[in-house]
Amino acid sequence: MKFLNIVKSTPFQIITYIFAVIGFVFTFVFIAMQFGLLNVKGSNADRNASLNIPKTEIIQDCTDKSKTKCNWSETKEWEILNAAFKKDAPIINKVAAEVGVSPRMIVATVAPEQIRFFTSNRESFKKYFEPLKILVSLSKFSLGVSGIKQETANKIEEYANNPTSPFYPGPEATSLIAYKEGVNHDTELYNRLTDEKDHYYSYLYTALFIKEIESQWAKSGFDVTKKPEVIVTLFNIGFNSSIPNANPTVAGSSITLGGHTYTYGELGTLIYNSNELSDIFSK
Repeated sequence: MKFLNIVKSTPFQIITYIFAVIGFVFTFVFIAMQFGLLNVKGSNADRNASLNIPKTEIIQDCTDKSKTKCNWSETKEWEILNAAFKKDAPIINKVAAEVGVSPRMIVATVAPEQIRFFTSNRESFKKYFEPLKILVSLSKFSLGVSGIKQETANKIEEYANNPTSPFYPGPEATSLIAYKEGVNHDTELYNRLTDEKDHYYSYLYTALFIKEIESQWAKSGFDVTKKPEVIVTLFNIGFNSSIPNANPTVAGSSITLGGHTYTYGELGTLIYNSNELSDIFSK
Protein backbone atom coordinates (compact mmCIF):
# COMPACT_ATOMS: atom_id res chain seq x y z
CA MET A 1 0.00 0.00 0.00
CA LYS A 2 2.81 2.42 0.83
CA PHE A 3 4.40 1.61 -2.50
CA LEU A 4 1.17 2.45 -4.35
CA ASN A 5 0.86 5.75 -2.50
CA ILE A 6 4.38 6.73 -3.52
CA VAL A 7 3.70 5.85 -7.15
CA LYS A 8 0.47 7.87 -7.12
CA SER A 9 2.12 10.90 -5.57
CA THR A 10 5.17 10.92 -7.85
CA PRO A 11 3.59 12.97 -10.70
CA PHE A 12 2.44 15.58 -8.19
CA GLN A 13 5.87 15.71 -6.60
CA ILE A 14 7.55 16.07 -10.01
CA ILE A 15 5.23 18.94 -10.94
CA THR A 16 5.92 20.55 -7.57
CA TYR A 17 9.68 20.29 -8.09
CA ILE A 18 9.39 21.77 -11.60
CA PHE A 19 7.43 24.77 -10.35
CA ALA A 20 9.88 25.21 -7.49
CA VAL A 21 12.80 25.36 -9.95
CA ILE A 22 10.93 27.78 -12.21
CA GLY A 23 10.13 29.96 -9.20
CA PHE A 24 13.77 29.96 -8.13
CA VAL A 25 14.95 30.97 -11.63
CA PHE A 26 12.46 33.83 -11.89
CA THR A 27 13.33 35.02 -8.40
CA PHE A 28 17.05 35.00 -9.24
CA VAL A 29 16.48 36.94 -12.49
CA PHE A 30 14.30 39.49 -10.72
CA ILE A 31 16.87 40.08 -7.98
CA ALA A 32 19.69 40.25 -10.51
CA MET A 33 17.79 42.87 -12.50
CA GLN A 34 17.11 44.96 -9.41
CA PHE A 35 20.82 45.09 -8.58
CA GLY A 36 21.87 45.66 -12.20
CA LEU A 37 23.70 42.35 -12.45
CA LEU A 38 22.30 41.72 -15.92
CA ASN A 39 23.08 45.16 -17.31
CA VAL A 40 25.53 45.60 -20.18
CA LYS A 41 28.39 47.72 -18.96
CA GLY A 42 29.04 50.90 -20.91
CA SER A 43 32.41 52.19 -21.98
CA ASN A 44 33.84 55.16 -23.80
CA ALA A 45 36.28 55.29 -26.70
CA ASP A 46 39.30 56.11 -24.52
CA ARG A 47 38.59 53.28 -22.11
CA ASN A 48 38.21 50.75 -24.92
CA ALA A 49 41.55 51.83 -26.37
CA SER A 50 43.26 51.10 -23.06
CA LEU A 51 41.77 47.61 -22.78
CA ASN A 52 43.22 44.50 -24.35
CA ILE A 53 39.93 43.20 -25.78
CA PRO A 54 40.37 39.64 -27.11
CA LYS A 55 39.23 39.14 -30.70
CA THR A 56 39.55 35.36 -30.93
CA GLU A 57 35.80 34.75 -30.61
CA ILE A 58 34.67 37.43 -33.07
CA ILE A 59 32.71 36.05 -36.01
CA GLN A 60 33.83 37.97 -39.07
CA ASP A 61 31.11 38.88 -41.53
CA CYS A 62 32.51 41.32 -44.07
CA THR A 63 30.71 41.32 -47.41
CA ASP A 64 34.15 40.90 -49.00
CA LYS A 65 35.19 37.50 -47.64
CA SER A 66 38.82 38.12 -48.52
CA LYS A 67 39.02 40.75 -45.77
CA THR A 68 39.67 39.93 -42.13
CA LYS A 69 38.67 43.45 -41.09
CA CYS A 70 36.38 45.95 -42.75
CA ASN A 71 34.55 49.21 -42.22
CA TRP A 72 31.10 48.97 -40.57
CA SER A 73 29.49 49.93 -43.90
CA GLU A 74 31.15 46.94 -45.60
CA THR A 75 29.59 44.35 -43.30
CA LYS A 76 26.69 42.00 -43.93
CA GLU A 77 24.90 43.49 -40.92
CA TRP A 78 24.87 46.97 -42.45
CA GLU A 79 23.83 45.59 -45.84
CA ILE A 80 20.73 44.10 -44.20
CA LEU A 81 20.03 47.21 -42.11
CA ASN A 82 20.42 49.43 -45.15
CA ALA A 83 17.65 47.52 -46.93
CA ALA A 84 15.48 47.38 -43.78
CA PHE A 85 15.67 51.11 -43.16
CA LYS A 86 14.63 51.74 -46.77
CA LYS A 87 11.51 49.66 -46.11
CA ASP A 88 10.76 51.67 -42.96
CA ALA A 89 11.61 55.04 -44.55
CA PRO A 90 7.99 56.28 -44.85
CA ILE A 91 7.34 55.64 -41.14
CA ILE A 92 10.67 57.10 -40.01
CA ASN A 93 10.20 60.28 -42.04
CA LYS A 94 6.59 60.62 -40.86
CA VAL A 95 7.58 60.32 -37.20
CA ALA A 96 10.48 62.73 -37.64
CA ALA A 97 8.13 65.34 -39.09
CA GLU A 98 5.53 64.83 -36.34
CA VAL A 99 8.05 65.20 -33.50
CA GLY A 100 10.36 67.71 -35.15
CA VAL A 101 13.65 65.81 -35.16
CA SER A 102 16.08 64.65 -37.83
CA PRO A 103 15.10 61.36 -39.48
CA ARG A 104 18.79 60.64 -39.85
CA MET A 105 19.24 60.98 -36.10
CA ILE A 106 16.52 58.37 -35.59
CA VAL A 107 18.35 55.96 -37.93
CA ALA A 108 21.70 56.63 -36.24
CA THR A 109 20.10 55.90 -32.86
CA VAL A 110 18.34 52.69 -33.87
CA ALA A 111 21.12 51.17 -36.02
CA PRO A 112 23.62 50.36 -33.21
CA GLU A 113 20.92 48.55 -31.22
CA GLN A 114 20.01 46.42 -34.22
CA ILE A 115 23.66 45.71 -34.96
CA ARG A 116 24.30 44.79 -31.33
CA PHE A 117 21.43 42.31 -31.49
CA PHE A 118 22.63 40.84 -34.78
CA THR A 119 26.20 40.36 -33.57
CA SER A 120 25.10 38.71 -30.32
CA ASN A 121 22.45 36.49 -31.94
CA ARG A 122 24.20 35.13 -35.01
CA GLU A 123 21.86 32.19 -35.60
CA SER A 124 18.74 34.38 -35.59
CA PHE A 125 20.46 36.83 -37.91
CA LYS A 126 21.39 34.11 -40.40
CA LYS A 127 18.04 32.30 -40.32
CA TYR A 128 15.54 35.14 -40.23
CA PHE A 129 16.72 38.72 -40.55
CA GLU A 130 19.32 38.30 -43.27
CA PRO A 131 16.96 36.69 -45.81
CA LEU A 132 13.96 38.90 -44.90
CA LYS A 133 15.92 42.15 -44.59
CA ILE A 134 13.78 43.42 -41.72
CA LEU A 135 14.39 45.10 -38.40
CA VAL A 136 13.77 42.92 -35.37
CA SER A 137 11.75 43.70 -32.25
CA LEU A 138 14.04 42.89 -29.36
CA SER A 139 13.48 41.00 -26.10
CA LYS A 140 10.72 41.54 -23.57
CA PHE A 141 13.12 43.62 -21.48
CA SER A 142 14.34 45.80 -24.38
CA LEU A 143 11.34 46.52 -26.55
CA GLY A 144 10.81 47.40 -30.19
CA VAL A 145 13.32 47.99 -32.97
CA SER A 146 15.31 50.45 -30.86
CA GLY A 147 15.37 48.37 -27.67
CA ILE A 148 13.60 50.87 -25.42
CA LYS A 149 12.97 49.51 -21.93
CA GLN A 150 9.44 49.98 -20.61
CA GLU A 151 10.69 52.10 -17.71
CA THR A 152 12.40 54.42 -20.22
CA ALA A 153 9.20 54.62 -22.27
CA ASN A 154 7.35 55.61 -19.08
CA LYS A 155 9.84 58.43 -18.50
CA ILE A 156 9.46 59.59 -22.11
CA GLU A 157 5.71 59.83 -21.54
CA GLU A 158 6.14 61.55 -18.18
CA TYR A 159 8.40 64.25 -19.60
CA ALA A 160 6.15 64.70 -22.65
CA ASN A 161 3.22 65.49 -20.34
CA ASN A 162 5.08 67.74 -17.90
CA PRO A 163 5.67 71.33 -19.09
CA THR A 164 7.84 72.01 -16.02
CA SER A 165 10.32 69.23 -16.88
CA PRO A 166 13.65 70.27 -18.41
CA PHE A 167 13.05 67.45 -20.89
CA TYR A 168 9.63 68.76 -21.97
CA PRO A 169 9.57 68.46 -25.79
CA GLY A 170 6.64 70.78 -26.46
CA PRO A 171 2.83 70.53 -26.53
CA GLU A 172 2.63 68.54 -29.78
CA ALA A 173 3.93 65.38 -28.08
CA THR A 174 0.93 64.91 -25.77
CA SER A 175 -1.54 63.97 -28.49
CA LEU A 176 0.95 61.63 -30.16
CA ILE A 177 1.18 59.35 -27.13
CA ALA A 178 -2.38 59.75 -25.81
CA TYR A 179 -4.21 56.59 -24.72
CA LYS A 180 -7.83 55.70 -25.35
CA GLU A 181 -10.00 55.85 -22.27
CA GLY A 182 -10.29 52.59 -20.38
CA VAL A 183 -7.22 50.81 -21.78
CA ASN A 184 -4.62 49.24 -19.49
CA HIS A 185 -1.63 51.55 -19.76
CA ASP A 186 1.16 49.01 -19.25
CA THR A 187 -0.36 46.47 -21.60
CA GLU A 188 -1.02 49.05 -24.29
CA LEU A 189 2.49 50.49 -23.98
CA TYR A 190 4.00 47.03 -24.30
CA ASN A 191 1.87 46.32 -27.37
CA ARG A 192 2.84 49.64 -28.92
CA LEU A 193 6.54 48.94 -28.66
CA THR A 194 6.47 45.27 -29.67
CA ASP A 195 4.25 45.42 -32.76
CA GLU A 196 6.36 43.58 -35.34
CA LYS A 197 4.07 44.56 -38.21
CA ASP A 198 4.08 48.29 -37.50
CA HIS A 199 7.17 50.04 -36.11
CA TYR A 200 5.47 53.43 -35.77
CA TYR A 201 5.51 53.58 -31.98
CA SER A 202 9.06 52.22 -31.73
CA TYR A 203 10.23 55.11 -33.88
CA LEU A 204 7.89 57.57 -32.14
CA TYR A 205 9.26 56.89 -28.66
CA THR A 206 12.80 56.99 -30.06
CA ALA A 207 12.09 60.34 -31.69
CA LEU A 208 10.55 61.69 -28.48
CA PHE A 209 13.63 60.62 -26.50
CA ILE A 210 15.78 62.53 -29.01
CA LYS A 211 13.53 65.60 -28.79
CA GLU A 212 13.55 65.53 -25.01
CA ILE A 213 17.34 65.40 -24.83
CA GLU A 214 17.56 68.22 -27.37
CA SER A 215 15.14 70.27 -25.28
CA GLN A 216 17.05 69.72 -22.05
CA TRP A 217 20.38 70.71 -23.59
CA ALA A 218 18.86 73.71 -25.39
CA LYS A 219 17.58 75.06 -22.07
CA SER A 220 21.21 74.99 -20.87
CA GLY A 221 22.45 76.79 -23.97
CA PHE A 222 23.68 73.83 -26.03
CA ASP A 223 22.32 72.98 -29.47
CA VAL A 224 22.71 69.22 -29.98
CA THR A 225 20.24 68.77 -32.85
CA LYS A 226 23.14 67.81 -35.12
CA LYS A 227 25.33 66.13 -32.51
CA PRO A 228 24.81 62.35 -32.67
CA GLU A 229 27.72 61.87 -30.30
CA VAL A 230 25.45 63.31 -27.60
CA ILE A 231 22.05 61.98 -28.67
CA VAL A 232 23.06 58.41 -29.57
CA THR A 233 25.30 58.01 -26.52
CA LEU A 234 22.55 59.16 -24.16
CA PHE A 235 19.96 56.95 -25.82
CA ASN A 236 22.16 54.01 -24.85
CA ILE A 237 23.12 55.06 -21.32
CA GLY A 238 19.89 56.82 -20.30
CA PHE A 239 18.25 60.04 -19.13
CA ASN A 240 20.03 59.99 -15.78
CA SER A 241 23.38 60.45 -17.51
CA SER A 242 22.21 63.51 -19.45
CA ILE A 243 24.16 66.43 -17.97
CA PRO A 244 24.43 69.32 -20.46
CA ASN A 245 28.03 70.44 -20.89
CA ALA A 246 30.41 71.90 -23.45
CA ASN A 247 32.58 68.78 -23.78
CA PRO A 248 30.40 65.66 -23.96
CA THR A 249 32.05 62.24 -24.24
CA VAL A 250 31.16 59.63 -26.83
CA ALA A 251 30.34 56.49 -24.89
CA GLY A 252 28.04 53.49 -24.56
CA SER A 253 28.07 49.72 -24.78
CA SER A 254 30.81 48.05 -26.81
CA ILE A 255 29.82 46.66 -30.22
CA THR A 256 32.16 44.54 -32.32
CA LEU A 257 31.53 44.75 -36.05
CA GLY A 258 33.75 43.96 -39.01
CA GLY A 259 36.63 43.12 -36.70
CA HIS A 260 36.52 46.53 -35.00
CA THR A 261 35.13 47.44 -31.59
CA TYR A 262 33.05 50.61 -31.35
CA THR A 263 31.10 52.23 -28.56
CA TYR A 264 27.37 52.59 -29.14
CA GLY A 265 27.67 56.37 -29.48
CA GLU A 266 30.70 56.14 -31.72
CA LEU A 267 29.03 53.76 -34.18
CA GLY A 268 25.86 55.87 -34.31
CA THR A 269 27.94 58.99 -34.96
CA LEU A 270 29.80 57.33 -37.82
CA ILE A 271 26.51 56.25 -39.39
CA TYR A 272 25.01 59.73 -39.00
CA ASN A 273 28.04 61.46 -40.55
CA SER A 274 28.41 59.01 -43.43
CA ASN A 275 26.85 59.22 -46.89
CA GLU A 276 24.89 56.02 -46.31
CA LEU A 277 21.13 56.53 -46.96
CA SER A 278 21.70 60.28 -47.22
CA ASP A 279 19.29 60.46 -50.17
CA ILE A 280 16.47 59.13 -47.98
CA PHE A 281 17.09 60.48 -44.47
CA SER A 282 18.07 64.11 -44.05
CA LYS A 283 20.00 65.60 -41.14
